Amino acid sequence: MHTSAMPKRVYALVDGNNFYVSCERVFNPRLEGVPVVVLSNNDGCAVARSQEAKSLGISMGQPWFQIRHMEKQYGLKAFSSNYELYADMSNRMMSILSTFAPKQEVYSIDECFLDLSGMTIDRSQLGQTIRHQVKQWIGIPTCVGIGHSKTQAKLANHIAKKRPEWSSVCDLTSLPEARINELMASIAVNEVWGIGRKLTEQLNSLGIHNVLDLKKADPKTMQRKFSVVVERTILELRGIACLSLEDITPPKQQIISSRSFGRAVTELYELKQAVTSYMSRAAEKLRKQSSVAQAIHVHIRTSPFREDKPYYGQGRTLPLITPTDDTRQLVKAALRGLEAIYQPGHDYQKAAVMLMDIQTKGAGQMSDLFSFTHENDTQAHENKADQVMRLMDGINARMGKACIKLAGEGVETGWAMKRGRSSQAFTTSLRALPMVYAC
Repeated sequence: MHTSAMPKRVYALVDGNNFYVSCERVFNPRLEGVPVVVLSNNDGCAVARSQEAKSLGISMGQPWFQIRHMEKQYGLKAFSSNYELYADMSNRMMSILSTFAPKQEVYSIDECFLDLSGMTIDRSQLGQTIRHQVKQWIGIPTCVGIGHSKTQAKLANHIAKKRPEWSSVCDLTSLPEARINELMASIAVNEVWGIGRKLTEQLNSLGIHNVLDLKKADPKTMQRKFSVVVERTILELRGIACLSLEDITPPKQQIISSRSFGRAVTELYELKQAVTSYMSRAAEKLRKQSSVAQAIHVHIRTSPFREDKPYYGQGRTLPLITPTDDTRQLVKAALRGLEAIYQPGHDYQKAAVMLMDIQTKGAGQMSDLFSFTHENDTQAHENKADQVMRLMDGINARMGKACIKLAGEGVETGWAMKRGRSSQAFTTSLRALPMVYAC
């Protein structure tokens, strides 16, 4: 069949409005109409803002110390990031959205694509139905963008979010080409999915300032000047789908677990607690995607912004004799690396671990050279390790995060991330359920 005769794809992009803030408002209705921000790790800066907070001039990533005076001046409410709550609310939202189309791709914690191709429906009405159901069932407001490609759907979502006249649903597939071009001409090129700051500057230098300019550019010329990604973006803006829907998220090739400390850490035993904790979380993610790691990397550093003390940062990569997903083996390797790079006398601000050379569990996996003569013993040991890890993951999934953990993580963790403004884990902890008393 000739390409022009092939039926066009149709994608919808649904995302939660100011998702972190919306999650907080679901369980605290007093926050409606109030300026709200959600802060990053250690309550450092604003990573989510309500529309009221944006109207106060609070920018994304603005440090908390610069805006904390607004608490008294404007009634600003600030919350620590409640990752457990946001992840659970995301899972609930994605579960609801999956019922509206045969294929779904979860793109981020608050966004997913739905494949509407071949569905004989009023797409704008479907968008409103989606919004109504998500809002009614879990309380999260959403916007819906619909287009003949994922890039068009992203752009349509931007229009739905920024322009009230669309009532939070924009269906570009229902519009004539002239109207689509008119909308594109009014939107800066940096709003296109995948067009970053540096590329925006390069495009501007060529006279490409808005989305329509990019759409009209010659794909092959732009491919030669920049990359095949830019070429595909242009085709996608023209409604030619180049990016397929991912039915299954591909396994991560690297897994990183990293946090800044709540205070300066000087002692090796505290760094060991932190590294053990971070590696335990990374190993859980590794097992969740049925993979094993063949190497690990551990890194520690002091603050690069302190002028009164010298900076120190060092990392160490360690290959593993046998690829593994066993938390105990991964932690053991990470601690060897940590001991090799630790230097006393420094105020450490951050530690990070990385799982590297990740492969599917069982795919070409071999025991080490010296254990193959005892193959039965080695296999029995690996089976036992698998059972221990499955048991630990299962209990933690049912009873709560880190209900069972390695002793090396410690009990008193003064170095832990600051979350002094966190709301409760309303949906994942029985202790956080609201209590109602009847007189």
